[in-house]
Amino acid sequence: MDQEPLVIEETEAGEKLVRLLDQYVKVEVACWVKGSEEGQWYLYIASDKIDDSNLDLVYGEVLRLADQMASPYLDPFRVKLIPTRDPIAQAALDIQRRFPGRMATRFGGKNFGGIGVDGVFIYPVLNAAIAP
Repeated sequence: MDQEPLVIEETEAGEKLVRLLDQYVKVEVACWVKGSEEGQWYLYIASDKIDDSNLDLVYGEVLRLADQMASPYLDPFRVKLIPTRDPIAQAALDIQRRFPGRMATRFGGKNFGGIGVDGVFIYPVLNAAIAP
């Protein structure tokens, strides 16, 4: 089994992509997930605005933004766009509700959104109000 860690440069590049993509389509939640079966990390980005009718257009925007960013720490082919009704998105939203704040959350369980996982990194709410 591949034990490749998720490094800070990847989380920072992912956050930049999510923030840029949020200007194109409202992002509800984003998280890195390392499935037990997959062996590598994938960046899941969920939106109420993503569905079968525009999935190819939103992926096109991901590719354009990733090219613009030119980060060696972001592989656009490891980005998965999902609707917020997807079980992974729902699990991430549940964690955000239980642990609100401006810090990312690491999930240490073995099951996340109905899949076996080796790790999960959930970004905080994008547009959360910042306390003085």
